[in-house]
Amino acid sequence: MTRFISFCEGLVRLPGKMSAMNPEVEALVRAGMSKARSPVGGDRVYKEECVYSFDNPEIETGLYVSLASFWGLGRDFVERYADKTKETLFLHIRRIRTKIPKPKIDGPEKKVTRFAIGVEGGFDANAGDFDVKTEEFYQLVVIPGFHTISLPCDSLPEIVTLSINGILAADSATKLADLEAMSGTWDGEIRRVSQYAASLVQVNNGKKIPPTGWKCEVEGCNMTENLWLNLTDGAIMCGRRFFDGSGGNNHAIENYQKTKYPLAVKLGTITADGRADVFSYAEDDMVEDPLLVQHLAHFGINITQMQKTDKSMAEMEIDLNQKLGEWSTLQEAGTKLKPLYGAGFTGFINLGNSCYMNSIMQVLFNISAFQNRFYKKAPQYFESAGDPANDFNVQMSKVCLGLASGKYSIPPPLTQRDDGTLEAPTVMVQEGINASMFRTLIGKGHPEFSTKRQQDAQEFLLHLINVMERYSRFEANPADCLKFQVEDKVICDSTGQVRYSFRVEYCLPLPIPLEAAINKDEVAAYELKKAQVESEGKRLPADELIRPKIPIEACLQSFIASEKLDPFYSSATKRIGTASKFTRLSTLPDYLVIQLKKFTIGEDWTPKKLDVTVDMPFDLDLSVLRGHGLQPGEKELPDEVSKAKEPTVDEEVVAQLVEMGFQTNASRRAVITTGNTGSEAAMEWIMQHLDDPTLNDPLEIDKSSKPFIADPDALANVMSMGFTKEQAVKALQSTDNNIERAIDWIFSHPDEINSISSPSNGNEGPSQTSPAPPNVTDGGGKYQLVGFVSHMGSSSMVGHYVCHILKGDQECLDIVEVIVPVLQEHLSSFSMVSLLNNVADVKQRFHTTCCVHKFSYLLVTTPNSLKYNPMYAETTVNLTFLIFSTK
Repeated sequence: MTRFISFCEGLVRLPGKMSAMNPEVEALVRAGMSKARSPVGGDRVYKEECVYSFDNPEIETGLYVSLASFWGLGRDFVERYADKTKETLFLHIRRIRTKIPKPKIDGPEKKVTRFAIGVEGGFDANAGDFDVKTEEFYQLVVIPGFHTISLPCDSLPEIVTLSINGILAADSATKLADLEAMSGTWDGEIRRVSQYAASLVQVNNGKKIPPTGWKCEVEGCNMTENLWLNLTDGAIMCGRRFFDGSGGNNHAIENYQKTKYPLAVKLGTITADGRADVFSYAEDDMVEDPLLVQHLAHFGINITQMQKTDKSMAEMEIDLNQKLGEWSTLQEAGTKLKPLYGAGFTGFINLGNSCYMNSIMQVLFNISAFQNRFYKKAPQYFESAGDPANDFNVQMSKVCLGLASGKYSIPPPLTQRDDGTLEAPTVMVQEGINASMFRTLIGKGHPEFSTKRQQDAQEFLLHLINVMERYSRFEANPADCLKFQVEDKVICDSTGQVRYSFRVEYCLPLPIPLEAAINKDEVAAYELKKAQVESEGKRLPADELIRPKIPIEACLQSFIASEKLDPFYSSATKRIGTASKFTRLSTLPDYLVIQLKKFTIGEDWTPKKLDVTVDMPFDLDLSVLRGHGLQPGEKELPDEVSKAKEPTVDEEVVAQLVEMGFQTNASRRAVITTGNTGSEAAMEWIMQHLDDPTLNDPLEIDKSSKPFIADPDALANVMSMGFTKEQAVKALQSTDNNIERAIDWIFSHPDEINSISSPSNGNEGPSQTSPAPPNVTDGGGKYQLVGFVSHMGSSSMVGHYVCHILKGDQECLDIVEVIVPVLQEHLSSFSMVSLLNNVADVKQRFHTTCCVHKFSYLLVTTPNSLKYNPMYAETTVNLTFLIFSTK
């Protein structure tokens, strides 16, 4: 029989038989043990993944964890790290997962439709053809020399043993980050207050719950974990069984089905601060109970004496999430897909609601500008980083290398049976990269992207571009290839005079004119048939669905159509009238991101998704969008500069109010607001605005006629960061000479700052040409589709994101040639966001990367590799955005 594990031979599991060290190695250990320490509060232990690469304990070379810094390091980085830091002791971790067949269960396979644990539509307790056996092996490694010591070893110094045990016992940095992201959420969403909490009826049955020693009350059930206390009758019963067979025996849900008592709290999760996991059976969701302390007291539970003794549902979700890839693999799902392996064909492992990020990153790192920055400069970033796990350039380079290298996209080895046939190995191998470290970093401090909730892919793209701008102050920003300038032209209907304004964008939103559908008769007939069938209590088959078809030309014409401005103040007539507004592009970038605006707001103010198809060709001429600035014969509207005067203030009245005890700022504000009508009116105004937090703030008087003078110290501080005097003055002027706000303003207004190259007198009229700001490319109008991101699902709140990427490799053509015609037939109908590129017209094909939510397996096979899925052609998919390049 072929052996699968060569590297693990000789490793010893911990705990196990004690081993000993030879004197030479023991001397090396004692020489390096001064830097060994045990993790304490606040330490992050990176024992699940290398901080520089996607090496983890499951690859053949395993992971090395420093006993000093607790950084995880792959085999390619550990020696360089040791040489740089002079640390010599590392815990080597090797994990092996093996598939073990289990008896098949009769009946149809239950589909997972929701990312939830132990709730309807969640993971099936009996799903899968295999169980997974996980083994971990540990060694102490001494560098240089890679001397290995099998563990446990009774001759190790105590400080080293304590460090190793501390690392193994600590929660990994990945798990801690997930817990922080999941805090207060379930299913990746904020828990809502239960509608049953305020009016919950509690039975006066005299039942008192002890602080410990709980057990499921159902006869014959000995469960002492995963226990739920019903807040109505005080029944203690076990929870539902999870997809992997763990959990409970479903007694709590059975009790609800009999009694309809809605709320239950998980025992062991109650803490002294009044927090706990509460589930509403009636609402089928995790909820908040604002009266939890009161409800617990009814059964004699004093929360001040409670301590957390069981895993919260968020913690259980994270643990089960680690088995998710196993679950998908064990289902043998995706046998119809054709995997693509090797350099450039690496997928992302699903992290839960991460498909929006995975799709965007796949598309961006298919652009040469991003590869040039983060692939070529990776060694420089790795060498200079002080904290690689929290360094943006390091983590971007890590993702870029992980996707491009092919190291994590290797086909599993096949073994030969005795009869000569081939079979897949039972040892599971790493497929794809886990970008949890990058996700934690890019979402840090953001109210949405720091959570595990569902997000919008286009919003994430703009967030990523904004962050990238901050880290590109002194080097080329790859996102500049997406940047373009928009030209807004306003024509006064009364005088015909014009005003031009310009702004920088990274994404072109195209409206979808439903009235331009070319199959209105077919849609009307379908809707009539659908109504008739549904009136009979039936549903039409999904394959009979007919969507409105909108030509892309109609979307472009809708974008360039005039927009009526009413009312409009004309600086020429000094009167209110109307105007017409036209929008064009004054520059056409190397890569153009187009967003099809398929998400809209319904009459009830809820977000809705347009279920339409838009024909999107591979080649697109966007010359019609070109703007040309001020044209011969056009006359510009006069530019008015406000010259407001200082308001007149009756200082005598102000003095009277101050004598009454009011502050000067409040008194002046009252006198000005009441029009100098006397102290009585001013005092009455003050009394009416005593609760106004800005009452005593300095007055904001229009100073447009006065020149701004930057504070010399503040100016010097901002300029010391590398900004020009003009840029510093602009930032300070916009933030009232506040240094911290000025710096924040600079990073949040990069295009405005970059456009400042010389002093401005503040009275210049609008430019008569259309000067492009720095770092904006301008090419021809002919584009080719090179990638797109699609949203799958009928709602804007849930669904899947997947992406398609154009590859020009001949080998790839050979792999996917037979399946491309099916994909191309349906390609143009479903995109929402596309990338177009200025490139030569070549015969290339698209490949698909599955970046799918883990809460639904409609399309999932093994979502960790780049694959083509023929189901895409038959599934309701809507492209979120498209990316084109110029020819």
